[in-house]
Amino acid sequence: MSRLKAIDPKNAEPKKPKILIYGKPGVGKTWHSLDFPNVYYIDTEGGASRDEYTDKLKNSGGQYFGQEQGASSFLEVIEQVKALTTEKHAFKTLIIDSLSKIFNNELVKEMERLGDKDAFGASKKHPVKLTRILLNWIDKLDMNVILICQERAEWANEKQIGVTFDGWDKLAYELDLCLNIVKRGSSRKAIITKSRIKNFPDNEQFDWSYQEFSNKYGKEIINQDSKAVVLASEEQLSEFESLRKVMNIQQETIDKWLEQAKVDLIEEMPTQFIAKIIDAIKAKLK
Repeated sequence: MSRLKAIDPKNAEPKKPKILIYGKPGVGKTWHSLDFPNVYYIDTEGGASRDEYTDKLKNSGGQYFGQEQGASSFLEVIEQVKALTTEKHAFKTLIIDSLSKIFNNELVKEMERLGDKDAFGASKKHPVKLTRILLNWIDKLDMNVILICQERAEWANEKQIGVTFDGWDKLAYELDLCLNIVKRGSSRKAIITKSRIKNFPDNEQFDWSYQEFSNKYGKEIINQDSKAVVLASEEQLSEFESLRKVMNIQQETIDKWLEQAKVDLIEEMPTQFIAKIIDAIKAKLK
């Protein structure tokens, strides 16, 4: 029997948008993002706790997770995304505002910890690692995702060549769409700085609003209910551990499986993924 598992491309389920937006303060990054449906809003900066923001969030069926709830901690933000990925809920959109804040907080901590030993970008390794973990869970998350970043100058040969987002410099490569939000008189425009999506060509711009974005992307996709990822059951974990001992499976092999599943622990593997591993081990036993 063939081991090939590819499907007809037309049967592939449409992906919900997972985008990065950045821009100067006051251009409407947060305000218009809150128009997305059923927002779970993680406010790392504490800047959206004012009534006009919380009223808008409440009226759209959203919930607020701020600094008092733990939004200043990168690890706690990751835990919230894990919970949104694996628990049944009514939320459809995740906003992290801003990712720059928690990335830079971790960067400063590492710079202080390393002191004179901070050479060749050593202090960036830990915040980059946390960002990768976050993105791995976002990849599994069945929600619309908006990662908001602060804007910073982009330099080359000691000259400013433009602006970019503040954070891990490879962040845009991990997402399908990157938008620079700017003011144009009384309107707000989204300039497409990186895209893998047909309806969002590179370097084009459109009005930054939920209405315009959803018309271009597809409201029926954005408004779909979220589905929880089912993690490995207690029975599966117990069976895996027994098989691991019988087959004397080394940690190196387990680490490869963890990397393939994009998780840190066996307990975090999706039930379908660990089921395939168990079946493969049993086949070798036979």
